[in-house]
Amino acid sequence: MDFNIINKGPYSYIEEGQGDTIVLLHGLLGSLTNFSKIIPYFASTHRLILPILPVTELPLRQTSIAGLTKYVTDFINYMDLSQFILVGNSLGGHLAVNYLLGEPHKVTALILTGSSGLFENTFGTSFPKRKDYEFIKQKTEYTFYSPTTATKELVDNVFENTSKRENALRIVMLAKSAMRESVEDTLPNISVPTLLIWGKQDRITPPFVGEDFKKLIPNSELYFIDECGHAPMLEQPLDFSRIMRSFINKMSHTPELTQF
Repeated sequence: MDFNIINKGPYSYIEEGQGDTIVLLHGLLGSLTNFSKIIPYFASTHRLILPILPVTELPLRQTSIAGLTKYVTDFINYMDLSQFILVGNSLGGHLAVNYLLGEPHKVTALILTGSSGLFENTFGTSFPKRKDYEFIKQKTEYTFYSPTTATKELVDNVFENTSKRENALRIVMLAKSAMRESVEDTLPNISVPTLLIWGKQDRITPPFVGEDFKKLIPNSELYFIDECGHAPMLEQPLDFSRIMRSFINKMSHTPELTQF
């Protein structure tokens, strides 16, 4: 499904649907398309906003978790958003946690899936290996339970992002920043209802990471999806959407919808 990318001021983003707002943050090597399969399930009831994170475009001095968190904060302020649900996958989850702790009055609930911030097996010792398409293909497939989820379009996108030396440098810098800047000590300060959705076969942030998030975040609930890797909303969008919808309905005390 194709979505219209809006360019407004210094920001680019997708906006779909009407209703209460949900902001979705993609991961380090992800993109807006990583959430494309769940947008149809929620656009009929919610306003979905998905900013394009400048993973390979920040000035080098700002290429860090702190720099991207500031970008998210500035974007949300620019859009004048408040009282929204915040969703983050992988690096996006890390940013979501940091944003929430800085602006706790604006977020009504937090949803994390395969979030970094505690432990992440991102690249091993050799990634990104530039200009080696087969290597990039294998690394992209490693993200998922089923290698077929790594479509040619997705692999091409990762390959393009890592082919330029400057891009690869920023990706490595952000990955190292994510490993350094643990959220372990700050997670107990989260006070909003929190949903954790993890792939049972996640090799990037394995299931024990989801369990650790559950132990550290008060008022949190954890669900595992079988035959699923690091991006449940992309690999198992129906199960992901059912869990997310049930959580939202429970929060708002609305009847369960049966559209799935």
